[in-house]
Amino acid sequence: MSDILLEIKNLKVHFPIRSKQFFGGSTTYVKAVDGVSFYIEKGETLGLVGESGSGKTTVGRSILRAIEPTEGQVTFNVDGQTVDLSQLQGKELRAFRKHMQLIFQDPYSSLNPRMTVRDIIAEPLVAIKLAKGKEVDERVRETAALCKLNLEYLRRFPHAFSGGQRQRIGIARALISRPQFIICYESVSALDVSIQAEVLNLLMDLQAELGLTYLFIAHDLSVVAHISKRVAVMYLGQFVELAPTKQLFSAPKHPYTEALMSAIPEVNPDVEMVPVHLKGEIPSPVNPPSGCRFHTRCPYVEDVCRTEMPEWREIAEGHFAACHFVDSLQLKGTVTADSIGVVN
Repeated sequence: MSDILLEIKNLKVHFPIRSKQFFGGSTTYVKAVDGVSFYIEKGETLGLVGESGSGKTTVGRSILRAIEPTEGQVTFNVDGQTVDLSQLQGKELRAFRKHMQLIFQDPYSSLNPRMTVRDIIAEPLVAIKLAKGKEVDERVRETAALCKLNLEYLRRFPHAFSGGQRQRIGIARALISRPQFIICYESVSALDVSIQAEVLNLLMDLQAELGLTYLFIAHDLSVVAHISKRVAVMYLGQFVELAPTKQLFSAPKHPYTEALMSAIPEVNPDVEMVPVHLKGEIPSPVNPPSGCRFHTRCPYVEDVCRTEMPEWREIAEGHFAACHFVDSLQLKGTVTADSIGVVN
């Protein structure tokens, strides 16, 4: 347990919806996240994948307390002490934010066009009151150099930079408070492929040098495989599988994971893609299906799937899945598991 930086237990985030009626009205809830438990070790990268609407973003925002969880516990181990983030309020919460930061998806809209690069990077120091005067300038120059930004850029405004350079500015802003934990929210999805590789390598170099811990939220499974030590697969507010990266990509145990893997383009043009076609759309989180939430789209569905929720259990060391037929299904992984740089 001493190696665990962040631990989440039974996290739930439900958003209320009030029906419009003349007399009273009932309240229903969007169950964006519905009972998620996991941990992240110090210095590792946990990838989080799933379709749009699965709840990935809400998990990240609730960990940072950008939105308030409905239920559950988020504990952070820092300086030998365990801190319950749900108990922090006001000034205590603001002061603790130096330990956890966010790298945004869009490098264009996430930077204030009226602020210089120096002021953008320094903003967390000023907001949390971590430094002032010359110390701010020293920290900004030091962090900019870490992110391979020329010091002459500090006097310019965001419009003068490309998408990759802007994302480096965003990374520098996240690092300036010297955090231990960073959420990377689709941090390379808006960049060209060649620039994606540069930014990913930068993130991995910074992790090795500074001992950073990442929660990497993304749609691109090949990117997740390149940077993550473990990967969690999310569907309709719940985890359906979590495993070491290479194990997940080579031998998935949940049908939804198999479907995601089948959509990864093959590196070898002679290998024919055989995607698993899922029928319909992801159900509404307002009224999720009974039993297994994936049964409405699962190609292996049986009667038990419609009535009983599968148990979340460990089927191998560090490999968890929630499926009634996890021991009998022979699911196909991706042949690109070795060619896309999976982290062991």
